[in-house]
Amino acid sequence: MVLELRQHRDLEQLLQRSKTDPVLIFKHSTQCSVSDQAYEEFTRFLENAGDLACGVVLVIENRDISNAIAARLGVRHESPQAIVVKDGKPEWNASHWSITSEALGHALRF
Repeated sequence: MVLELRQHRDLEQLLQRSKTDPVLIFKHSTQCSVSDQAYEEFTRFLENAGDLACGVVLVIENRDISNAIAARLGVRHESPQAIVVKDGKPEWNASHWSITSEALGHALRF
């Protein structure tokens, strides 16, 4: 399940879900080739991720949500960026070239 994070309530719903199951947040810049490549890795990972709840935030279009994620989780903003959240807390994060399907699978034990 992929949810585009556009409003604060979207983020709150995803963080609430993290209290029972891990969730993945992906920050994507629609104007960056590195982010495009990381997004391809993210979508490749999703092919085998089952019902994992994922939130995608387009950082240029939804800067306030991107900033809210950084503030709420205490993870410095980068783009592209992947953050695994469990019980409302960041458990793992990666950015740029470190975002691979394999790295996401390892972080989430897929």
